[in-house]
Formats: sequence, structure tokens, C-alpha cells
Amino acid sequence: MVDEFKNAEELAKELREISVAEFFEKNRHLLGYDNPTKALLTVVKEMVDNSVDACEEAGILPDIHVSVKQKSPDRFAIGVEDNGPGIIETKVPFAFGKLLYGSKFHRLRQARGTQGIGISGAILYSQLTTGKPIEIFSSTGKKIHKFELMIDVMKNEPHIISHTKDDNQDEWHGIKIKMEIEGRYVGKSRSVPQYLKQTAIMNPYAKIIYNGPDGRITFSRATKKLPKRPKEIKPHPYGVELGILRKMIRTTRAKNIDKFLRSDFSRIGKTSSKQICKLARIKHSTKPHQLNHGEIERLYKAMQTVKLVSPPTDCLSISGENLIKKGLEKEVNGEYFVSISRTPTVYRGMPFAVEVGLAYGGNLNPNRTSRLLRFANKVPLLYHKSDCAITKAVAEVDWRRYGLQQSSRSLPVGPLAILVHLVSVWVPFTSEGKQAIAAYPDIVREIKLALQDAGRQLRRYVFHRKKIRELQMRQSLFEKYIPEISIALSKITESPKEKIEKGLIKILKGNENEENETNAKEKA
Repeated sequence: MVDEFKNAEELAKELREISVAEFFEKNRHLLGYDNPTKALLTVVKEMVDNSVDACEEAGILPDIHVSVKQKSPDRFAIGVEDNGPGIIETKVPFAFGKLLYGSKFHRLRQARGTQGIGISGAILYSQLTTGKPIEIFSSTGKKIHKFELMIDVMKNEPHIISHTKDDNQDEWHGIKIKMEIEGRYVGKSRSVPQYLKQTAIMNPYAKIIYNGPDGRITFSRATKKLPKRPKEIKPHPYGVELGILRKMIRTTRAKNIDKFLRSDFSRIGKTSSKQICKLARIKHSTKPHQLNHGEIERLYKAMQTVKLVSPPTDCLSISGENLIKKGLEKEVNGEYFVSISRTPTVYRGMPFAVEVGLAYGGNLNPNRTSRLLRFANKVPLLYHKSDCAITKAVAEVDWRRYGLQQSSRSLPVGPLAILVHLVSVWVPFTSEGKQAIAAYPDIVREIKLALQDAGRQLRRYVFHRKKIRELQMRQSLFEKYIPEISIALSKITESPKEKIEKGLIKILKGNENEENETNAKEKA
């Protein structure tokens, strides 16, 4: 029997609001939980990212302990503990049990996570697949507060099951999280150990201890120097869209347009404020709230027209060439390393910078496609490689110029690991899962320039190495025929064969020593 059609009144009764937690519970694939293998890795990733970020914010060298224990074929107990500043007890439930709750979304500065979805999304996945609450231990150095909580999906609010506090004799500070999830553990390229290894490469000041199904691994820190802390900046006019400008005008505390432009934006001074107002045909003294739609639109167009200085770049925390190289040397068994940190630049009014590291030779396989390590704000990107701007940029570089094999528009083949790190106040990820970067032309171009800078350094080493190898082959061939040459010369000159042989060996060794000295000078 066919259902009767509904009228407007009946349809209206079915309309209701849904919470963001309810949305992501139904669409967990958007957060990276689309299969058991990826889900397990995503949970660990979100927990570790939170820990490293908290330590950096507090200026603490991170000590991270990660535990993955198999409870059944498809169930795992995950635990992560850090030595960060901890969270005060009144904020713990909201920080972990409420989606889109955080302190970074409205701040224009580099950060690992800005949406307030990561860790709460992991908790949502945990309770969805196991139905169990999670345990959170938090201390700022005083009492240790233990929470058992779940997320009230219908309200997007934390549901506290229990809250206890204990003495803290060791004065421990930090966060410890335990949860049980449904997942699948693998030991391949997209595994927990590989993610932690890449995290250790990009964050060489962190110490990470991992206890997993395959045993214990320690990723020691290579330096005790933390990167420079980024500063918060105000929006740049070129990066603001019309709708955002309308909202800013509605919420500003500035008493007139002149003060609004100079106080709520970066790089607008007295002169540029006058130019913008003149182009927009708006008086300086006009109150922002009095602007109508047409005036706001004229103001927006004027802001995009006036020539302004690029936004400040101290909102970025660039790792630097030294840390990039140290991270690679610590975790990749190569023989030659290159690192490049490009000067920050801008896209859509957003500051960003690209860093590149190359590891060549050593134990890297010369007959396989080069290993690509992708990072955004120091976080490894392990999935959706083919959709990423980094992969596109690497494939567009002509690696044959630098002594490697390459098919058209593909990754190079050879004993090479390529590290690319995008640093930005706003990384344009292709999805909420944050595994691939959108291919904005400005970003792709800057990555290619960084790779080419590094490639030129690599080329000198590769061709120099090839030259040495050819020289060694010629010397080896000459050395092989020295006895026969000595006999022939002995007959011609009537000199002792042994004396001629010693002379030829001396000449050969002299040439070899001279070449070694030249090589040493070139390396220096």
C-alpha cells in the first residue's frame, strides 16, 4: 500500500534540529573512521597530536607514552599519556566531551588542530563501536582528577559518569586518556609505528615511547630545543570574504569605520584606511553598525583594491633546516641529507611556508618509488596521497635533472626519501579527516620551488658520487692489469718487473689520495 502524500503542516512537524555530534556519529567517515585500520590509526593520531600540541603550548619538551593492547580480534585498548600542563577539572568534560569546543578556531596562528573535533571525534567513535565510557586523568601538578565520561549525542554535551580526585605525590602534570575501540592493527606503511616514526621525524624534540602488539619502540629526542612559538595575528583584508566582513562589522567594538579598519585588521594603517574609505565612498566617522548592505559591499571591494603589505609571518612556527635535517638523520638510514626552509609567503591573505627535506642513499631501496613523507603543521598525512597538493607538486618536478629515474608525471624512482612540510595558519584540507591538502596553485608552486632548491643540492652530490664510482672502476681496471703491464714494460726497458710494479702502484695510490682530498674539499 502506498503512503499518502503529506501536507505542509505534517512535514513541518517532522523538522527538528540535529546536533553536530549526531551528524558526525552518522557520518564518521568524514573524520577518518571509514574502515577499522584507518580508525585505529586516527584515534592514536588525535590523541598524540593533542599531547604534543599541549606540551608545545606550555613550552615543555614532550614525553609521550602510547599504548595499544589487543583485547580481542577486533577490539583494542588505547592509552596515551603526556607531561603537558594538564587541564583544570572544570574544563576537562567540555574539552573531551563536546564537539567543536576549543580555543584555536578563532585564532589566526599556526596550530595542529583548530576545529575542536579531533579528540572528541575519537571519543565519539569509541562509544559508538564499544558502548563504553572513556577514562581521563588530568593534573596541573596538584590533585589528579579522574573522569569517566561519554558524549550525549543528542545535545552534544559531556555526560559525566564519575569524577574522583586523588593525591599527587609525584607532582605529575599532564593528561592521560584510556579508551577501547573497534579496529584492526597492521604493521605496514600506514601503521601506528609508522605514524609515530614520522611524528618523531617532524618533532625531533619529542620523546615517544610506544608499547604495541609487536613490542616496545622508543623514539628518542634529537634536540632539546623547542621551535619558536607562533604569535596570533589579526585577519588580513585580502583573506576576508564578504560574509566574514559583515559579521566583523556586526560584532566590532570600534566606534567608527577608521578605528574598525585599523584595529580589527592587520596591515591597515592611517593612510590605507583613508584610501579604503575614499574608494568605498564612506566617511571615516561612520559607525560600523550603521552601514547598509551596499556600503558593506563597497567597503569590501575597496579593501581588496588598495595595495597593502602582506600579513606578518611570525604567526608561523617554522621547524627550520637544522631540525628538519636532524629529524631525518635520526629516523631515516640515508647517507646524504638536504633540508630547505622557504621564506613565508601568502595565499588568499593567509601566511604559509614550505619546508623540504631529502634523504638519499644508505639503506633506501634504489629500485623502488621514492618514499614520500607529507606533513601539515608538523602532523603526518598518511592517507589520500593521490589527492594531495604535495604529491601533485612532487610529481610535477623533473627529477631526472637531479640524477633520478622518473616516468612522466609520477614520483621518482631511486634511493630517496622526500619530506614536505606545509606550515600555515589555515591549512586547506580536502576533508574533515585532514589527510590531504587542496591543490591551490600558490601552494603547489611554492612546494615545487622548495623541491627544486633541494634537488639542485642533491644533484651535486649524486653526480659527484657517480664521478667517484666511475673513477674507482677505472682504477680497479688499471690495478687488475698492473702485473701484465709490468711484465711488458720490464721486457721493453730491461728493468726489474717488481720495481716497475711498485712504481705503477705508487702512481695509482697518489692519484687516489689526490682525488680523496678533492672530494673532502668539495664536501666541506
